Amino acid sequence: MILSDRDIRKAIREGRLVFQPRLKPVQIGPASIDLRLGPIFKTFHVTKLSLVDPKQGLPEDYMDTYLLKPSQPFVLHPNHFILASTLEYLKVANDIAVRAEGKSTLARMGILVHTAGFVDPGFEGVLTLEISNQSNVAVALYPRMYICQIAVEFLSSPAEVPYNKRQRSLYRKQRVPAIANPKNLFER
Repeated sequence: MILSDRDIRKAIREGRLVFQPRLKPVQIGPASIDLRLGPIFKTFHVTKLSLVDPKQGLPEDYMDTYLLKPSQPFVLHPNHFILASTLEYLKVANDIAVRAEGKSTLARMGILVHTAGFVDPGFEGVLTLEISNQSNVAVALYPRMYICQIAVEFLSSPAEVPYNKRQRSLYRKQRVPAIANPKNLFER
């Protein structure tokens, strides 16, 4: 069941859903929470890497990193892809799951924001955003602009092994966009 604004505020008051920095009241909608874009952007370094092969692993420096000021735009060109993250760092209780979606206004400009969609119970960190420009014109993105929204759901019971306790969980407590770690894509 997706939580309403009333239940979202209650979960926040109870500490079952924590945001840093604290949410502004305007960020809580009827059944979702608007999150903002962080200031760090990562792009593929195409002169160092011309092929992403998950079986071979990825070198540490295969992406370039840009740190922007709030008023400084990141220009995302057509058919380009970046990693970014939410400004908000979140902690999710063991009986809550979160689903993330891009903002429809940005989708109507050709900007697709994917967040791996599902945030497990027990997750803690910023959400890494996979952003692409599917339009035929460049689009400016600004740190602190609204970039995605999350819906909050209660589980039927608390997870026995939440994300923060699961051995296969790869992305924990990140404060910057997390680059791909293909370790769990293949059986060992």
